[in-house]
Amino acid sequence: MAQENISVVVHSPGDLRLETRPVPEPEPEEVLLQMHSVGICGSDVHVWKRGIIGDYVLTKPMVLGHEASGRVVKVGSAVKHLKVGDRVAIEPGVPREVDEFFKNGRYNLSPTIFFCATPPDDGNLCRYYKHSANFCYKLPDNVTFEEGALIEPLSVAIHACRRASVTLGSTVFICGAGPIGLVCLLVAKEMGASQIIISDLCPERLKMAKDLGADFQLVVKKDDSPQQLAKTVEDMMGAKPHITIECTGVESCIQTAIYGTRSGGVVALVGLSTNTVTIPLINAALREVDIRGVMRYCNTWPTAIAMLASGKVNVKPLVTHRFPLEEAIQAFDIAYQRKGVKVMLKCDQDDQKP
Repeated sequence: MAQENISVVVHSPGDLRLETRPVPEPEPEEVLLQMHSVGICGSDVHVWKRGIIGDYVLTKPMVLGHEASGRVVKVGSAVKHLKVGDRVAIEPGVPREVDEFFKNGRYNLSPTIFFCATPPDDGNLCRYYKHSANFCYKLPDNVTFEEGALIEPLSVAIHACRRASVTLGSTVFICGAGPIGLVCLLVAKEMGASQIIISDLCPERLKMAKDLGADFQLVVKKDDSPQQLAKTVEDMMGAKPHITIECTGVESCIQTAIYGTRSGGVVALVGLSTNTVTIPLINAALREVDIRGVMRYCNTWPTAIAMLASGKVNVKPLVTHRFPLEEAIQAFDIAYQRKGVKVMLKCDQDDQKP
């Protein structure tokens, strides 16, 4: 096993470096992974550019990356369900304690959870990485490493659609056709949504949304008012949708989501924003529109793997750019400029295949 552990490390806002770090030694309940495919998430770019994500502030150098898959190269002494050579997808959020959230199955809400690439926890955009074996999931032979890495954003969509109560016959409005909006489209369709409209500023992303099965695509202009957009959604669909999944975090889009959702419906907030936004709360209250938060995911990896292995969901078209790990700085520039949908970094020198 090569001992050079190249890692992508952010030191401060705007300061991204390739560094060589020691290869870690797994604890008894951990596995050491040779990383294969790691996607660049918008939150990685945000931390790189601003040194902050939500309430988490960068205070020391941190390895980026949390959308990941790899191969087991060493197994901790207490690990029984994985062996050297297993291909796995990594769930990046690992509870540190058995608290009330862990006990009731909502471990994503635990205030002490470890989460890859959320300050101060290091991520897995590196050549070798150790992780809790209980949060590594074997990939079936017909699921690629890249699909394994995309289980992370797919899990956001599964959790969001569950929180929004998407079911057979639901009509759905998705705000934002970035990677999360597109996987929400895929999952909502598979969960039984009968009609889906998706909006974005970028016509190219809406073209991909159409190819992935969106029934309606709405090109947003920056000077459109939330009320205007809500009326356009209603006109295009013939009625306001039952559910809106907001994936941008932009204040005006959250307003559009509330105005645009049918009375008695649900707005699920997925996109990250500033801590305080102005929204038409009384409009939502008087129409009994439920506003539900979405915090990452929990209990989604087995579902996502089954969806991919069965062919029910196809995430492969989302990967538009690939770079070797050594070209991570260029890859982050592409992601920052939003030139594609999903930028994937290939961490195994000897295996650059999807």
